Parts: sequence; structure tokens; C-alpha cells
Amino acid sequence: MGRPETRRVAAIDGSGQFVLVEEGIPSPAKGEVLVRHRNTLISPGTELGGVPARRANPQPDARPRKFGYSSAGVVEETGEGCDDIAVGLEVACMGGGYAQHSDYGVIPRNLLVPKPEGLSFEEATFAHLAATAMQAIRRSDVRIGENMLVVGLGIVGQIAVQLARLAGAHVAATDFIEMRRDRAAQGGAELVLEPGDDAIPTVKEFTRGHGLDCAIIAYGGDGTQTVQQIAQMMKLAPDGHRMGRLAIVGGANFQSKGWPVSVGNMDIRPSSRPGPGYHDEAWEHGRDYPPVFVRWSTRSNMEECLRFAAEGGLNLEMLITHRLSLDNFAEGAEALVSTPEKALGVILEP
Repeated sequence: MGRPETRRVAAIDGSGQFVLVEEGIPSPAKGEVLVRHRNTLISPGTELGGVPARRANPQPDARPRKFGYSSAGVVEETGEGCDDIAVGLEVACMGGGYAQHSDYGVIPRNLLVPKPEGLSFEEATFAHLAATAMQAIRRSDVRIGENMLVVGLGIVGQIAVQLARLAGAHVAATDFIEMRRDRAAQGGAELVLEPGDDAIPTVKEFTRGHGLDCAIIAYGGDGTQTVQQIAQMMKLAPDGHRMGRLAIVGGANFQSKGWPVSVGNMDIRPSSRPGPGYHDEAWEHGRDYPPVFVRWSTRSNMEECLRFAAEGGLNLEMLITHRLSLDNFAEGAEALVSTPEKALGVILEP
């Protein structure tokens, strides 16, 4: 029995409503493979962040925008240059415009990795966001025994907490949503607190007076107050300057009066992607960077995260709050938009 002629793809229409689009299944081009999806993961931040604005300013004639960038499934067909990828291989996939919420996806070869034996397809769908968290951990340069704070406990923040613990750091975590704070504690955060003015002395006590060595901001929107607070939590040098490393992965923006004095000598590091290679079309389709110069690419970050998960170092199962069929994806997507206090990882099954 051959594959069907059409696939279903989740989309957001011009009014901000969730719809399913039916279209032909594309064939894999050079450097691509066709994957039959077993599961996909809805990312609550970047995928659905624009929904409220669409609903507030509807454009009914706008074409539905297909979305999704995290999936797992089985290789069905391979394009030119992918002879080394076996049909039937179980894989984790990523990439905007590729690993969409659909029955089938055409994925560039460097945006998929083999699914480790014993790891579920559901867990494998986290590879993209896990690699994003791992890259933020690398950018923060966290080391064994250091004190770290993760602000924003969506999926990326949750995985960052777990990875920082694996790296041997003492981890504090904060978020406005109680359910997310509870998951972070389950994931290994030693201090979990609500955002607020009392966070500064609480973190100082947690670090035994040393101050933070590093921090990660893993949410979008205005982060001005957060950056100012983190600066006050960092290590204090004898000359009065605050020192430490801050990686920003969630798209937060901030303003600083009297820059750079207001943040001392804090080293602020953007971490915008899951690693080198993503959005380099030639790399995605098979042109690797020399590993001796680029040890941790997007693909190798994906591989390492899944290895940690398969060996028990990462608990991805605990991040799942909803399991739905693709036909009912709107229910889970709406929960992430309307009741974020109840939803985190939404898994779809085509």
C-alpha cells in the first residue's frame, strides 16, 4: 500500500483561529527525506505567540499560516544524496517550514537525527527545543559547582534547568506560573521562587552570599526588570561592579539607563538558535561544517540531548501535559494560548 496523495497540516488563519489545511504531499528534493510523522510537539512560545494579535486585528482574507517545527517519525522516502539514510529509520526532526504539525514532512538531512532505541516518539519530538536549551547552556558557559538562575519555565527553560543540573550547577528557577515552578522543582531546581522584589535576597542566600555566576532568560517580551534584577544577583567585584554571564534565549528585550554602568561587567550573550547550521540552507541539506572547528552544531546538539534523554539524564515525559490527535490539535493549541497555567508540552498524533 503506497502513501496517500494528500496530508493534513495545522495552520492559523487570518482571524487567529486554528484550522487544518489539506494539501498534496511534497516529494523530497536533493538532500531531503520524506518522514511519516508519528508525533509532533507544539511549542507554546514562537509558534503561538502571534495568535492574540491576529485575533485583535483580524485579516479574514489572509492565507492560513502553517506552523510547527518539532516532530518525530519514520523515513518513508529519500531524495538524492541521502542514500545513507535507510527507509524505515526512526528519526527526530526539526525546522520551521519542515517539521510541521502534519501527517508527513519533508526534512533536510541535517535537521533529523536517529531516534535512540528505547526513546519514545513523543520524547523525540522535544529534540529541537532541547537543542535550543543546550545551546543556551553552552552560551552561559555554566560549570560544575556554579550558581545559576533560569528565568522563564516554558519548555526551553525547563530543559535548561535539567541540563544545568547535569552540568553540576546549583540551579534556581523562577516563573509566574505555579505549575511550571512545580515541574522545575521536579526537574532538579534546588530553589524555585515566584518573581518579585524578594527574589534578590533569596537568591543571595541560596548562593551562600557568593552571587550568581550565570543566568538564562527563557521568555519573550519586556525583560528590563528581569535584567536589572539579575544584575543585582550576580557576583560583586571589589570595585563595585557586578560580574557574571547572562544568556538570553527567549526573545526578551530590555532597556538599560546608563549603559553599561547599570549592568556592571555582566556579560550578556544572545542565544537565538539550537546551534550553528540552522537556517544555513546549504548546511541543512548536507554541507557539514568541519567538526574540528564546529564541534556542537544544531545536529550534534540534537543528538546529545536525545542521548541524555535515552540514558535517563533528561526527563522529557514530565513536560507533557496534553496528548491529542492532529484532528483535535486546536484544543491543545487553544489551551496554550488561553490557559497557559494548565498547559506546557502538547503532543499531537497524526
